Amino acid sequence: MTGHEIRQKFIDYFAQNGHRPVRSSSLVPVNDPTLLFTNAGMNQFKDVFLGLEQRDYKRAVTSQKCVRAGGKHNDLENVGFTNRHHTFFEMLGNFSFGDYFKKDAVTFAWELITSPQWFGIPKEKLFATIFKGDDGIPRDSEAYDHWVRVGVPKDRIYEFGLKDNFWAMGDTGPCGPCSELHYDMGPAASDQGHTDCAFGCECGRYVEVWNLVFMQFNRDAEGKLTPLPKPCVDTGMGLERLTAVLQGKISNYDTDFFQPLIAHAGALSGKQYGQVAETDVSLRVLADHARASAFLIGDGVIPSNEGRGYVLRKIMRRAIDHGRKLGLNEAFLFKLAAEVAQLMKGPYPELLEGVERIQAIVREEEEKYSRLVVPALENLRKYMTAKSGRGDAAITGDALFYAYGTLGLRPDFIEDWAIAEGFQLSPGAREEMERLMEQDREKAKASWKGVHKETASPVYAKLAETFKTEPDFYFGTHSRDCRIEAIVTKKGLVKEIAAGAEAEIVLDRTVIYSESGGQMADIGAFYDNDQTMEVASVLGAYYPVSGLIAHRIVAKEKLCVGDRVAVVADAARREQIKRNHTGTHLMHAALRNILGTHVKQAGSLVAPDHLRFDFSHFAAVDADELREIEQQVNEQLLSNHEVATDIMNIDAALASGALAFFGDRYPEANVRVVTIADPAAARGFYSKELCGGTHVRRAGDIGVFKIIGEQSVAAGVRRVEAITGARALEAFQKSAAALQKLSQALNAGEDDLLAAVERMTQATRQMEKQIEGLKKKAAHSMVDELLEQSRTVKDVRVLAAKLEEIDRLTLRQLVDTLRQKMGSGVVVLGTVENGKVALIAGVTKELTSRIQAGKIIQETAKLVGGLGGGRPDLAEAGGKDTSALPGAMEQVYSIVERML
Repeated sequence: MTGHEIRQKFIDYFAQNGHRPVRSSSLVPVNDPTLLFTNAGMNQFKDVFLGLEQRDYKRAVTSQKCVRAGGKHNDLENVGFTNRHHTFFEMLGNFSFGDYFKKDAVTFAWELITSPQWFGIPKEKLFATIFKGDDGIPRDSEAYDHWVRVGVPKDRIYEFGLKDNFWAMGDTGPCGPCSELHYDMGPAASDQGHTDCAFGCECGRYVEVWNLVFMQFNRDAEGKLTPLPKPCVDTGMGLERLTAVLQGKISNYDTDFFQPLIAHAGALSGKQYGQVAETDVSLRVLADHARASAFLIGDGVIPSNEGRGYVLRKIMRRAIDHGRKLGLNEAFLFKLAAEVAQLMKGPYPELLEGVERIQAIVREEEEKYSRLVVPALENLRKYMTAKSGRGDAAITGDALFYAYGTLGLRPDFIEDWAIAEGFQLSPGAREEMERLMEQDREKAKASWKGVHKETASPVYAKLAETFKTEPDFYFGTHSRDCRIEAIVTKKGLVKEIAAGAEAEIVLDRTVIYSESGGQMADIGAFYDNDQTMEVASVLGAYYPVSGLIAHRIVAKEKLCVGDRVAVVADAARREQIKRNHTGTHLMHAALRNILGTHVKQAGSLVAPDHLRFDFSHFAAVDADELREIEQQVNEQLLSNHEVATDIMNIDAALASGALAFFGDRYPEANVRVVTIADPAAARGFYSKELCGGTHVRRAGDIGVFKIIGEQSVAAGVRRVEAITGARALEAFQKSAAALQKLSQALNAGEDDLLAAVERMTQATRQMEKQIEGLKKKAAHSMVDELLEQSRTVKDVRVLAAKLEEIDRLTLRQLVDTLRQKMGSGVVVLGTVENGKVALIAGVTKELTSRIQAGKIIQETAKLVGGLGGGRPDLAEAGGKDTSALPGAMEQVYSIVERML
């Protein structure tokens, strides 16, 4: 079987056994600050395991994209040197959310792995492990019995402790024993040459294939374990590792997931895989890192100097380094990224759709690196030469770290260069560099320790087991006869609250929109059922667990569980939000039409007064593009097409062209799809997105759309802000009024304003040049007068003076003129420019062996609250304290005297 067939067979097996096939989530975790990247199949189900979310299925199967190259799980430095370490990989998994447990999990695993109908792995090649009991936690006898029941010989079941066979989500929360299946790859797989070693040897012969985690306890803050009412199953099996087993390969890199990429890299470099060990390492690195780079960029990560982008840059630069070892000095990684997209187009067609954007980003990073390497080495060489004065200085740990961490030059590369250049590595340099690197890694580290999620509040978790809040907000802003199901205060669940109390209230149904998907929550009020008296003001609403809506309220009358109330949302505010939300969809479509389909949402805010949309794009959106986007949206408003919402199966929705928004999760089988029609478009619509928000009925209901700002919010992420409706009209009117006033002031028609302003600007520049010229003449006419103010300090002529209304450039020219006129001496001039102190010191050449301008300027700058430096003959500084400048000029003479 091919690797793709193995993936599909795994999914088919569990689908036939009642599991819902669930699409892989993004490599960028959604709403989970504890993770740098998605690194396991269970990540997208984390809130389900914690009780924070409920789904309409109890069994699931996935093939999840994962990256382990930062934070708690980091395999980066091992990649290429071992048979099974990767940065990017796929994790196959089956999951039970309170449905089946150990018996079925073990039965499923054994049948799938060993049955000739499925994977047909010989039983005599397999070993099972269980938790032996440790630290007061009992042995997992149940798992042992089930392995024996399905036919695993007792002498092939091994028992291990907490370190190997017990899993925990964090310091607190769900945890439990795990069972593993291991495969004997034979003596040829031993990287230590063992021919008769037994199971448990870590030589590489015995490979973990599948890990079955049985979540059966909840650990509290004191470390106490309590049985979970509904135990869960979470399994994980590396697709690349399983493929190696089924294809009879010792190394994952010999499977059909990697060999086409290795062959392509070999063709680009003229190298052949399997002949030279060092070459093989580099070819494996290129194959692995090309996969990681393509998939990370495909999911919206951009190379940068922080967070996820920082890790991506490390991966890409490591690949470029290894490419250079193979002689690939020109850009090449972008070609491998395209090969990845082609190779993985079956299960991940979106990768091929975005391949042009992926290639552009990779190539830009390659070119940036190439521009840095040569000058970086030259700068390092100059630094070391200057340090010793001879060129044989030792490279210290901080220099090694600077070259690696800042300039992107790997240590082994630097060491080779150092030998060629005649430099030596100082004792302990490597260790010092490692210490500094460990500090640096904290920038990109996102460990789970201390930032885990707790299990759901027992109040909401228990309520969620019996019912869900029915959302009536799609159908209006008024609803009667809504029952109070629960009242929650800081003290917990209560039966009633008095007037004036703050609380969270759960109703059986509501018209108050709960904050989600970037759309702000509604505000409003609860009334008695006759709507004659307001009984509570509603400040907002949110989802404490999936399916339940909690209203943040302040009671105006006594409220009790079981009371029935009328719920009213602020209708005018809702209409403003609806206009902005539909406007967001229209702008998203316009951005993709004009900038390209690489545009992906990276965040949004839909508020009553404005909308904000963050998206992936690696350049600023220029004024012409913004005008075109704004124009296209307003044309859609004029067309006034229908805005329709349909309930669809998620796979059918995506297949129909609907876009999924960043930050939203779609756990249910059916989703809401918002379509803005356009009969003239090829597909019959202008915009089609998965969305749970509220929208206008027709595009024209928005009225007017106006963009008010565009900016960068992160590397490769842009932000556009806009307004709609009355606010947009008001903004257009204000602009028109400003144009009219400007037209009157310049005595020019609106069509001639630009030309009038350009004429005025040109005239102003000419006057500024004339003024500058006059200032320079005035300054140079002062030369003789200034020289008369000079003093002799220890046989050296010194001049220090504060000048008025003179810029830094003129000040510098004046220092040069005064030095020439002096013949020999020191000149220090100061002025105030734009509210800050500017200082320049000059020393004639023959005096620089006795006194340096840089040292003079450093001492003088301190007196005005500033810093400075420069050459021995010329130096500059700035300062904040303008009032201290006269005194500082007077101190120059004593500074020079001390230095002489």
